[in-house]
Amino acid sequence: MASVLNTVTAITFPGANTNGARARGQLSPAPISVSFTRRRLTVRAAETDTNEVNPQVPDKAPAKNGSSFNQLLGIKGAAQETNKWKIRLQLTKPVTWPPLVWGVVCGAAASGNFHWNLEDVAKSIVCMIMSGPCLTGYTQTMNDWYDREIDAINEPYRPIPSGAISENEVITQIWVLLLAGLGLAGILDVWAGHDFPILFYLALGGSLLSYIYSAPPLKLKQNGWIGNFALGASYISLPWWAGQALFGTLTPDIVVLTILYSIAGLGIAIVNDFKSIEGDRAMGLQSLPVAFGAETAKWICVGAIDITQLSVAGYLLGAGKPFYALALLALIVPQVVFQFQYFLKDPVKYDVKYQASAQPFLVLGLLVTALATSH
Repeated sequence: MASVLNTVTAITFPGANTNGARARGQLSPAPISVSFTRRRLTVRAAETDTNEVNPQVPDKAPAKNGSSFNQLLGIKGAAQETNKWKIRLQLTKPVTWPPLVWGVVCGAAASGNFHWNLEDVAKSIVCMIMSGPCLTGYTQTMNDWYDREIDAINEPYRPIPSGAISENEVITQIWVLLLAGLGLAGILDVWAGHDFPILFYLALGGSLLSYIYSAPPLKLKQNGWIGNFALGASYISLPWWAGQALFGTLTPDIVVLTILYSIAGLGIAIVNDFKSIEGDRAMGLQSLPVAFGAETAKWICVGAIDITQLSVAGYLLGAGKPFYALALLALIVPQVVFQFQYFLKDPVKYDVKYQASAQPFLVLGLLVTALATSH
């Protein structure tokens, strides 16, 4: 598809008003030169008024000097890569692993039973690998697979739409990561001496949620509210539950509290929707920026993040834990500052910078809440 777009956008006529992948206009008597290559026909006008020609999606092409570091993290500005193992790592989006790993830390802290000895540290590391590289990697690879048509519009240079990795290789990676994650969950249940394999069922439930989020016919991501909340729950609630169940008992009040916190996760998920507005609209996905417009959606995003944390601070204050509540409030302040400094100015341009600046304070707030519930 990218080669077709390149061919079409290379045909330009004087006075043409270019829109999308089609160019419409009337020929002028200016002479033209025609050159043929093996893959592309290029027609260039000898004299063209550049003010009359709109650029064709220049912001969608990867940077000429793309970053190898960004490629390994699976974020924008990635270098084009041919090494299959680097491409496989890119598909798992390692940049998305830390919230899951941190969720396990919060769950372990909330259990009140984690001890700094070799066995507990080893258990927690295995749980982090299960939650991050394995099951989050499975989720991200599968999401890229089912988003390949959207990515062909938004980011045609990504590994799958560009053809850098084959269909069979992608599907194999999805299965390997899924089975590895479920296998580690089962091992942790045996290691923890659980009579009921709660970690296995949490992993299985999370994997099923990931599948129906990305895959038809349900494809929860088609609905901005349901899809983003499901994503938020996957990033906040599930790893917390896994960490707490591994070292202690998962209680109903923790389930309710973490589901409430997942509304903040909904806001975080909306941040990623802004860069895909064009493709989502073309494919009929009702992300919140598509459904409400970018201006409204960015306020919904920050509102979900801030109001949720303020509500949790109020809960901690009502539970007689004022110092934890004040600590959480102190961590909300810099998030609001970065929202105005970056995200609310331009959610597309500054999405990565905003998340890098603000999210550390959000995840620290999660730990404060976990420590509060453990006492």
